[in-house]
Amino acid sequence: MTTLFVTSSGTGIGKTLVCCRLLEALPRGLRLRAIKPVVTGFGADVPESDTGRILRAQGLPLDPDAIAATSPWRFREPLSADMAAAREGRAIDFDELVRFSREPTGIDLNLIEGIGGVMAPLDGSHTVLDWIAALEARTLLVVGSYLGALSHSLTAHAALAARGLPIAAIVISQSPEEPVPTAETAASLERFVGDTPVLILPRDEKANAAELAALVLKKNVRA
Repeated sequence: MTTLFVTSSGTGIGKTLVCCRLLEALPRGLRLRAIKPVVTGFGADVPESDTGRILRAQGLPLDPDAIAATSPWRFREPLSADMAAAREGRAIDFDELVRFSREPTGIDLNLIEGIGGVMAPLDGSHTVLDWIAALEARTLLVVGSYLGALSHSLTAHAALAARGLPIAAIVISQSPEEPVPTAETAASLERFVGDTPVLILPRDEKANAAELAALVLKKNVRA
């Protein structure tokens, strides 16, 4: 079994979309755990929250127990985790977050969706990058195809590489507006990321989700 951490070059890029497409495409017999431990902007519209979408993609109920098991750290304000927690007089216990995120026994894939981008703060001294490093997790790096995405993507890739963290693949979650066809963005990224696979996931259809699932099964699920 393995832990696969879905992170991004920023917020609102498409981490939850990628997680949901992946969950829908993976074999139903696969023993998996899919969690988004920290979520901000969590309000009354639970079905459309990131947590709700992840639960629905697995066919799980949106009841309080399932929500708490998927996202124990939930905050109302749509801000970075440290700021959202501070608004409520709370703080994220980083050690407890790492313990919760570790692989349980008896599963094939422990899928974790992070929050914000690679360098998003979690508390006064830890970022998402520190979280990934503490878990020694492989990552899916979700990026966009908007103007400026190349620099943001390569910066996130460099941050992960500098810590020696393995990147299973870069997934381009197609942006609503893009200056060039997504394939051109992919080709440009490929020139700078070595052997890291670069996949395209169109935003409005399920195309390429099966390819992403096959890659995850081949390279990231250990017997």
